[in-house]
Amino acid sequence: MKLVVGLGNPGPDYARTRHNVGFLVADRLAHALGAEFSLRKFASELAEGRAGGERVWIMKPQTYMNHSGESVGPALHFWKLGREDLVVVHDDLELDPFRIQLKVGGGHGGHNGLKSVNAHVGGPDYARVRVGVGRPPPRMDPADYVLGRFSKGDEAELEDCLVRATDATRLVVELGAAKAMNQVNRRASAAG
Repeated sequence: MKLVVGLGNPGPDYARTRHNVGFLVADRLAHALGAEFSLRKFASELAEGRAGGERVWIMKPQTYMNHSGESVGPALHFWKLGREDLVVVHDDLELDPFRIQLKVGGGHGGHNGLKSVNAHVGGPDYARVRVGVGRPPPRMDPADYVLGRFSKGDEAELEDCLVRATDATRLVVELGAAKAMNQVNRRASAAG
């Protein structure tokens, strides 16, 4: 069994902001697996599906980004899963916009959602699907930037990015992080 967590903030005010790309990918993965967010548990919305013969829970914490771990930690504990069974999808300021990169472990880069998950699952060594949103313009507060929406002109590129991020997430579930990283990161390097 795997737990895929899309990080984001609940409510319509945050729906298509940069900080909510994790929720957008979670929605697309659930749709691809024929699953619906019909269960409310662990202060989150949950959908259950199957990918590559593996049972998958897809989670959208409703705790707000900075407290995401309060949903993730109890879910891992309840299902007796380890960090190797966890896949977290999140926005990343350090990656160029619309670039996808997989990684296991490492620092949180100031991302409060990752800080919270790390604290509640006992460490950072889990698979991450990093979705690049780029750096804010000079003199703009990074918090304001990630809570901002994508421009209308970015819609086509955003849609392509979300498809690639969803495919990458599914690869992690089906192949494991190491094999998925080989495929996805090599593709990203060739494209960039």
